[in-house]
Amino acid sequence: MAQNSFASKIGFILAAAGSAIGLGAIWKFPYVTGTSGGGAFLLMFLAFTLLLGLPLLIGEFIVGRSTQKTALLAFKQLGHGRWSIIGYLGVIACFLLLSFYSVIGGWVLIYIGLGLSGTLTGRTADEFGDVFGNVVSTPGIAVLGQFLFLLITLLIVLRGVEAGIERMSKILMPLLFISFIVLVVRSLTLDGAMEGVRFFLQPDFSALTGESVLFALGQAFFSLSLGVAAMLTYASYIKTKGTLNRSANMIVLLNITVSLLAGLAIFPAVFASGLDPAEGPALLFVVLPAVFNQVPLGGFFMVLFFLLFAFASITSSIAMLEVVVAGVTDRLNEKKSTWTKKQVTVTAAILVFVVGVPSALSFGLLSDLQIWNGRTFFDTMDYLVSYILMPVGALLTSIFVGYVVDQRILKDEIQTSEPGKKLYPIWHALIRYVIPVTVAIVMVSTWVTTLTAQ
Repeated sequence: MAQNSFASKIGFILAAAGSAIGLGAIWKFPYVTGTSGGGAFLLMFLAFTLLLGLPLLIGEFIVGRSTQKTALLAFKQLGHGRWSIIGYLGVIACFLLLSFYSVIGGWVLIYIGLGLSGTLTGRTADEFGDVFGNVVSTPGIAVLGQFLFLLITLLIVLRGVEAGIERMSKILMPLLFISFIVLVVRSLTLDGAMEGVRFFLQPDFSALTGESVLFALGQAFFSLSLGVAAMLTYASYIKTKGTLNRSANMIVLLNITVSLLAGLAIFPAVFASGLDPAEGPALLFVVLPAVFNQVPLGGFFMVLFFLLFAFASITSSIAMLEVVVAGVTDRLNEKKSTWTKKQVTVTAAILVFVVGVPSALSFGLLSDLQIWNGRTFFDTMDYLVSYILMPVGALLTSIFVGYVVDQRILKDEIQTSEPGKKLYPIWHALIRYVIPVTVAIVMVSTWVTTLTAQ
């Protein structure tokens, strides 16, 4: 088996699901839901995920597997060279995404250390807020966490696809689901938990704004790693024919399941603890430790959860680094460069770390530095990737798959079963018309609203 290929279908599904789940579903989804209207945001997120995310995921799979090429070369092979811009945007987006993603991953590693030392035991919710504040505002701690997270990511990517990415995903993703279920059960039994359930599941459309709709769209793409060529790259490592539709369905189902579990674990606990659901990025790090403190052997389960959370985050980060490395390596090979993939991987990881340092310092030394529209460096990187580069990448990918790729290739990849033959016209209509129009309307209307508000 070649190093850059998946050994099994389940390995590919778990690796791709790991890429999708990570911080997107566990960290970002709850706090964006909390700041964007609760149940109404959840409904928008589900609609965007199923109607836009799933068809686009299949589209990225087709581009990757049919070409067996990664981001920078796949679009060129199926279309004209100018379409390579989509691959370049994906590589840039993954690079920037990993630069601030690694900061949150570093926080998770720090929390593992705090849990093992007993620092997180026997504290109140307010005290957990203070602990989180100290972690993110202390420069040495924040940067060290970011460095360790990227180092772990680097070491796994250096091992290759089958020995590194696939093997880790097969072990850790099932464990993450089990620990989440335990956490949800405990959270739902807290006093006042049902108020949090209502906030999460009962839509209040008066709480939605134009920006909330953009956030729901961005979250649908972020949580599935769409628009950044990550799923395309993983699909290029599939060496055998199979039903891409089923793989995509399974990945979307797993992603939605974890998002729902995250919401059911966190929001009941938020309301039971009297905390603000609009707490923001700190939500996960303040609420969950408070819940674990009310569980027998809570300290053990807390460390176990953050350990699994760290590995889920790493499965996403290795996909981002792999996109950058694979894309650049393919391009260098095309130019007959003597650079090896190992050299590219180490260099890319170092550059990501350097670019990410300002994000790590955005909650301390650089907290007063506002880059754009009152946003810190960290928030600016997040907004740029999640709500500009990802939607733009998704828009261009849908246009490319819908109008440029030969329909014979599309049909050959999708119509491998009777259900696939029946669903093909619907999928093709979504990828050609619904996705480009919807994404364009949401992006432009939100940007216009933002500019006029200024």
